[in-house]
Amino acid sequence: PESPLAGFSTSLSQTPSISSISSEGREDLQVNRLETQMWIKPDIQKTDVDFSEILNAIQEIAKDVNIFFDELEGVNSPSKDDDSLLHHGNLTSTSDDASRLEVVGEEVPDKNKANGLYFRDGKCRIDYILVYRKSNPQTEKREVFERNIRAEGLQMEKESSLTNSDIIFVKLHAPWEVLGKYAELMNVRMPFRRKIYYLHRRYKFMNRIEKQISRFRGWLPRKPMKLDKETLPDLEENDCYTAPFSQQRIHHFIIHNKDTFFNNATRSRIVHHILQRVKYEEGKNKIGLNRLLSNGSYEAAFPLHEGSYRSKNSIRTHGAENHRHLLYECWASWGVWYKYQPLDLVRRYFGEKIGLYFAWLGWYTGMLFPAAFIGLFVFLYGVTTLNHCQVSKEVCQATDIIMCPICDKYCPFMRLSDSCIYAKVTHLFDNGATVFFAVFMAVWATVFLEFWKRRRAVIAYDWDLIDWEEEEEEIRPQFEAKYSKKERMNPISGKPEPYQAFADKCSRLIVSASGIFFMICVVIAAVFGIVIYRVVTVSTFAAFKWALIRNNSQVATTGTAVCINFCIIMLLNVLYEKVALFLTNLEQPRTESEWENSFTLKMFLFQFVNLNSSTFYIAFFLGRFTGHPGAYLRLINRWRLEECHPSGCLIDLCMQMGIIMVLKQIWNNFMELGYPLIQNWWTRRKLRQEYGTQRKTGFPQWEKDYNLQPMNAYGLFDEYLEMILQFGFTTIFVAAFPLAPLLALVNNIIEIRLDAYKFVTQWRRPLASRAKDIGIWYGILEGIGILSVITNAFVIAVTSDFIPRLVYAYKYGPCAGQGEAGQKCMVGYVNASLSVFLVSDFENRSEPTSNGSEFSGSPLKYCRYRDYRDPPHSPVPYGYTLQFWHVLAARLAFIIVFEHLVFCIKHLISYLIPDLPKDLRDRMRREKYLIQEMMYEAELERLQKERKERKKNGKSYHNEWP
Repeated sequence: PESPLAGFSTSLSQTPSISSISSEGREDLQVNRLETQMWIKPDIQKTDVDFSEILNAIQEIAKDVNIFFDELEGVNSPSKDDDSLLHHGNLTSTSDDASRLEVVGEEVPDKNKANGLYFRDGKCRIDYILVYRKSNPQTEKREVFERNIRAEGLQMEKESSLTNSDIIFVKLHAPWEVLGKYAELMNVRMPFRRKIYYLHRRYKFMNRIEKQISRFRGWLPRKPMKLDKETLPDLEENDCYTAPFSQQRIHHFIIHNKDTFFNNATRSRIVHHILQRVKYEEGKNKIGLNRLLSNGSYEAAFPLHEGSYRSKNSIRTHGAENHRHLLYECWASWGVWYKYQPLDLVRRYFGEKIGLYFAWLGWYTGMLFPAAFIGLFVFLYGVTTLNHCQVSKEVCQATDIIMCPICDKYCPFMRLSDSCIYAKVTHLFDNGATVFFAVFMAVWATVFLEFWKRRRAVIAYDWDLIDWEEEEEEIRPQFEAKYSKKERMNPISGKPEPYQAFADKCSRLIVSASGIFFMICVVIAAVFGIVIYRVVTVSTFAAFKWALIRNNSQVATTGTAVCINFCIIMLLNVLYEKVALFLTNLEQPRTESEWENSFTLKMFLFQFVNLNSSTFYIAFFLGRFTGHPGAYLRLINRWRLEECHPSGCLIDLCMQMGIIMVLKQIWNNFMELGYPLIQNWWTRRKLRQEYGTQRKTGFPQWEKDYNLQPMNAYGLFDEYLEMILQFGFTTIFVAAFPLAPLLALVNNIIEIRLDAYKFVTQWRRPLASRAKDIGIWYGILEGIGILSVITNAFVIAVTSDFIPRLVYAYKYGPCAGQGEAGQKCMVGYVNASLSVFLVSDFENRSEPTSNGSEFSGSPLKYCRYRDYRDPPHSPVPYGYTLQFWHVLAARLAFIIVFEHLVFCIKHLISYLIPDLPKDLRDRMRREKYLIQEMMYEAELERLQKERKERKKNGKSYHNEWP
């Protein structure tokens, strides 16, 4: 059994000396020791533990602390980058089952040599790969850099490429002593004892309920969405207490095998930490691998994947070959699309930063289920109530109502009944449940963010990120080069560093803000171009030869305008990336995180405005400022502004959102997976043509990984940006398109597996890096949540016909003054919402070519249009009616009431939901208490053991304790 004395505190530096504890304190330690044994699980209490044997085992482990591997000669390695380290690559047979998840005992060196994950001796595992070309002129810098690497204790081995003799691979290995030294410096937390959870006493009534629930669950089938952790136990890590690694207290840690004590991701992170602090040239700032990569001294730097992700054997019968194979089968495979993600394994392989992204994406996808269900319910409610909708009935039966042309000259008069289909489609999205759904989505956005904070807290606790703080970041080389002449003292490190004057910083920010404003103006100009296209082509389509297009000229105009707008969006995104990069570099951020935050904010602002500007135009401006027949408003006194369809503008907004959302998701998925697939396929094809299929399979792992695509330069930026923009589409205009959450849900289920497949199979293994949260993206999500409340209020009040119908039902309809608003109260609404126009009052350039004689056999005298205006023979022709002002007042009142109500609900929910779950807070307090007790016990037992050993050896000291 595992010793309960093998633990110590997470705050070792704060531990009081044992010799300084008084006699009363020692008695308290003994009492606490007895109390601590009360909460150990019953099966552990019943186990007969021979503590003397455990203490002997602990001493044996402690004796191995200073073991040095004879074959590790990193410090005494050659001081020059000579050819003695270079070996020409030989084709080795790389079997897929070469690497295993856990190394038990000694591995066969020949097997290690074959799998391409070890040095030529088969004992030293490759922790990091550097790639350079022999023809590169930066030889001297590389030699100094590699000499200093060996001086740090890292072992090095070189191998020429099998496909190009100019390419050299530098294999790096960190021995145990180097790992232990830098793990202590980096405060890497390692396990030292398994967790034993304390369960509070429950009432008998609650115990009975839990028994009944568990009995009921026994009748149900096993949860299909959970992965089988019994068959694949390596999916999650053992739940252990962790503490910062310390070489002096190494005997406290659980070390079964020194080769596997630090996992591969941790080893690579330690090696990368060393490489970032090694000098390559004399000078204060001539340091670090990143600078060598930027100046071309090295072509690439990456940790290795853990072998092949495919296997000839079944994972169920033979187990996983390695963690990469396990991730592919249980995460990246399409057959497990309905399963939960193995986040612990993702974090172990790719690091906390990537693990947090997939945790957030999975949480967002799970929260979309209720939103998609309610949105689908709203749509189906519109379908079921379609035949009972009085407004659509009146539109379909209005064969005697003739509508005025929607464009100049070529657009004909049309019956209102011709728009019957559009009226029915509009009812599917604009019905009585739309307001409820808008309120629900505003609340949903708040609940999503609040519960994500709780979920993040649980993940941070499980992944030991609660007390983790980012290291003091290094200054960007560009910042150092620009401001190296001005220095001031860093208040944290106490060292002089380059300094940017306040006036210089402000001037650069002003220029950057001006650039952002200019690019937003470019977006507005693009939208203006789309508007001109719409007003010009609607007349063209109205005079088209094909009857299908001629009769649906407005729909054709909207559809083609959306497709053109999508192409403009994609082209401008390329331009925006370059502009954002230029403006961010112009600002000269001090650190990489400041640069990343500045670039992220600019790119989000650019793409958000670019993606949603035309949608805002359709929602809030289309058909709002067109004037009326006989007095139309025109662009540049030439083009008549576009009008809404007789059934309203909501159908245009739905088409805009649906087409943009579907096309953008398809394009993003292709660029994320299709492009790397094509590139990797082309690389494999060239290798197959040059070396043949059989020889290509024998390439070592570093050669295979080098031929994969590197992770993009901006890290997870593209993945987050895509999801954040989708979140905006899902919430901002959701009142106009209730199916948006359903489309987002389907896309995200595919997106998770696409991203997983891309990370596991198509990309080089990224460096495992740590992070506590999703960074600046959380603030952007909160801003979108606030904006969504405002936009949905305006969509319901302005874009939809909800308010005009409500005003008619309570004020002007058959049920006026009765306090009812059912379908029977909507009789006559269509006629009341249309105004009358005298055809002879048309302007010369607006007068249609047809006189409307095809409807009644004689020229038309009057036509109808959507507005609340007086008839032509009234004292004030075409003036606004009283109903118009009632509708306008009701719209403004609805916006104010809706916003205040929803914001109050959002703030109330934020206040009621704590950021930290209560059970997690109790677990953290309990763990802190127990770790302190275990620390005292371990130290006491260790000192007693040392005292017994000294007595056996005949040594005694005065004033020793205990």
